[in-house]
Amino acid sequence: MLKDFYRLDSLEQQDAEHYLCRITLNAEHSIFEGHFPDNPITPGVCMMQIIKNITEEITGKSLFLAKTVNVKFMALINPKINPELQISLHIISEGDEVIVKSITNMGDTVALKLTNTYKIVI
Repeated sequence: MLKDFYRLDSLEQQDAEHYLCRITLNAEHSIFEGHFPDNPITPGVCMMQIIKNITEEITGKSLFLAKTVNVKFMALINPKINPELQISLHIISEGDEVIVKSITNMGDTVALKLTNTYKIVI
């Protein structure tokens, strides 16, 4: 779905449940032709998918979004101005669920905070 939309530049495990990653958005991706041509804004659903993808990479599990408890889009992400993002993830596995609390920053600005619960796909 997000082929060539972003590049995962780094992924560091901070402790058993905390991870920090850096990504670079591809400002030339075709999604931005429609969202929006003269003022590209990263769609929130794409940011949510990126977080899911990174969580799957960390856990080694295929995941399905079961519940979103809290999503706050706090700043618009223009990939031409702020292509580099930092995403912190707090990941807790509980049985067949994975709970993720995430904060996405562009520099010192918080762009997105969310808490998602994923079901592990068997």
